[in-house]
Parts: sequence; structure tokens; C-alpha cells
Amino acid sequence: MSRSRSPFIVRGTTDFMKVTAAMFSAGLATFALLYCVQPILPILSQDFGISPASSSLSLSVSTAMLAVGLLFTGPISDAVGRKPVMVVALMLAATLTIASSLTTSWHGILIMRALVGLALSGVAAVAMTYLSEEIDPIFVAFAMGLYISGNSIGGMSGRLISGVMTDLFSWRITLGSIGCIALIAAIVFWRILPPSGHFRASSLRPRTLLINFRLHWHDRGLPLLFAEGFLLMGSFVTLFNYIGYRLMEPPYYISQAFIGLLSLVYLTGTLSSPKAGSLSVKYGRGPVFICSVALMLLGLCISLFSSIWLIFIGMLIFTPGFFAAHSIASSWIGHRAKRAKGQASALYLFFYYVGSSIAGTLGGFFWHNYGWTGLVIFLAGMLLCALFIGRYLARLPEASAKPKSR
Repeated sequence: MSRSRSPFIVRGTTDFMKVTAAMFSAGLATFALLYCVQPILPILSQDFGISPASSSLSLSVSTAMLAVGLLFTGPISDAVGRKPVMVVALMLAATLTIASSLTTSWHGILIMRALVGLALSGVAAVAMTYLSEEIDPIFVAFAMGLYISGNSIGGMSGRLISGVMTDLFSWRITLGSIGCIALIAAIVFWRILPPSGHFRASSLRPRTLLINFRLHWHDRGLPLLFAEGFLLMGSFVTLFNYIGYRLMEPPYYISQAFIGLLSLVYLTGTLSSPKAGSLSVKYGRGPVFICSVALMLLGLCISLFSSIWLIFIGMLIFTPGFFAAHSIASSWIGHRAKRAKGQASALYLFFYYVGSSIAGTLGGFFWHNYGWTGLVIFLAGMLLCALFIGRYLARLPEASAKPKSR
């Protein structure tokens, strides 16, 4: 079916392939830029003489500013359009990453990383909204899964390139190289993404924004999905923040290059994200979401064993569970939000990245004081909360997206 015969982009058409390829490039660039510092946190600790928790700020400050930026870029995209916001954001973030490789002071690096996060806020929520507006509703979950798979490969690529190149050269050369790769991906995104066909500009007046904000919070499911974003991303980032510290210490003494290679587990996310979208069509979002979070909890518990192979297997189970859960939650937002979808997606990702920043930094306290067991207990508590909320979400009517009466 061609797009001219349908009001939406459907699977199997040229436009669908262009959209998925463009979003794949955007997801790859975004997450490579955001998480390229994660494998080199121990190196930054050594070079600047700072603690693990302080080193983790190079990631936490980016995700925190991304979260803050989402409160503005989502509504801005509702007013000026999806594609222009995403293109400018990607190119700016890539340029700032190149600039950060030349910065010599720790505080200067934190400032540059904060600006990178702020710029990337123009991609995260807007991409989800673009898909929910332009793709046929039947294929939205699948398309969202493909986009999330691009995120997983981006996160893997950023960590893999960062870990290996830092071992061979230096972390400065690494950041500069990743910035150049992301700039190329941004240009590809700009050239091939079709313009919005269903975008309708909305007002940026504060009163309108407030009305839409209250509408989202009066929905029975949206606030719970915001909480899920906080818990899922907080757990995921915290695990990967401190696994490098654990494996570089006795009795493992794993090299920096091998720490980077651990990011290959992200490849499992490229499979689980679209698969979760397909399964949710067949079985419903709720049951598949609950199973995905349960996989995360299982993988986390397996990581408690001392065998390096069991640790790796735990990560192989934990990672696809996360990407599947995030993929389902992302498509769930667009399903429940009947107005100002950009703002609703922005609110979900606001809590998503706030979870990354708060839990990612707080995890340093548990790691420093209680070791890996303490960190696992902390993360298990978050995932149990996610399971409890997921059970409630699964019982809500799928079509219910009306605000509660007051």
C-alpha cells in the first residue's frame, strides 16, 4: 500500500523504510553521544583524581539536562514542527561532543556534557511523537521497536568504541571520533526523513500548556507510565555505570577494552524491542511489559554470582528485558495521550532521564559502601516497584485515556 492511498505511513512502503532508517540513525547518534562516557568512568576517575560517584556525573549531568530540556523541546515541537527540532538538536549535540574532547578541566567537561544533554532533548521525545503521528496505528509498536533498537545499537556503539579506543589511544580522541560519527548520522537523518504529514501546530501559550499538562496527569495510566520510565532507566543505567568498577577490581582485573566489549549485550535489545512490539499486539501491552521487567529482575539476580560468565549471562538477560519494557512503555504513551502527544512523550522521558541521573549517582553510594550486593538490592527494589505498577497498568482498559472527572 502506498502512502498516497493511506492517511498514514504503512509497513512495506518506501516512506516506511525511509522513516525507520532515519530514526535508526537518530537513535544511534543520540545514544552514542549520551553514553560514550560510561565505559571510561574509571579512566576519568584516575585522570582527574575524583571518586566513582563524581565521575558518574559526566553521564548524570547529561541525562539530567536532557530531562530538563524535554519540558521545553516537547512543547516547542508541538508548535514549530518535529523534523526541524530534531535536525538542529542532533547536529548541535555532535558539535558539542567534538568540542568536549578539547576541554581540559573537569568542570569544563561537565558543562559541555550538560549542553550535550540539553541539545539531545530535542530528539528523544520528538522522535517518539513523530512516529505516533505519522505511522499507521497498527504498525506504531513495531516502528517504535525499530527506533528503540537503533537506541540500543547507539548505546552499544558509543560504549564499544569508547572502551576500545580509549584503551588504544585516549579518551579525548575517542570523544572527538564519536562526535564526528554522530555528525554524519545527523546529516543522513536530515536528508532522508520524510516531512511530517499529520503535524498540526499547537499554541505555546502557557495556559494551553498548563491545560494539556493537567490533562496528562488526570489520566489513570500516564502518571504510572512516567513512574515506570524513572524506574526502568534508573535501574539500567546504574547497572552499567558500576559494572566496570566491579570487573576492573580483584579478582577480575578486566581491561578497559573488554569493559567496552561488554556493551555487545546491547545487540539483544535490537531484537527484543521490535519483538516486544509484535508480541504486545498479540497478547496486550500489559502482560508483555510485566514479563520484560521480570527478565530484568532475573538477570540482575544472576549478576550476584562471582563467575564472570554468569555475570555476562545476567547482563544478557537484563538488557533485552529493559529494551522490551521501554519499547512497550514508549508506544503506550502515544496510545493513551489524546492531545499534545509531544508533551506527553516529553514528560515520560523527563522522568526516564531523571531516573537515570538520580539512580545513577545514588548507585555510587551503594557501590562504595555495600559493594555489588548492596547495589543489586537497591536495583531489585526499583524493579519490584516497576512490576507492581505494571500489574496495575495491565488491568486498566486499553482504550481509556480520558481524564478523570473532578
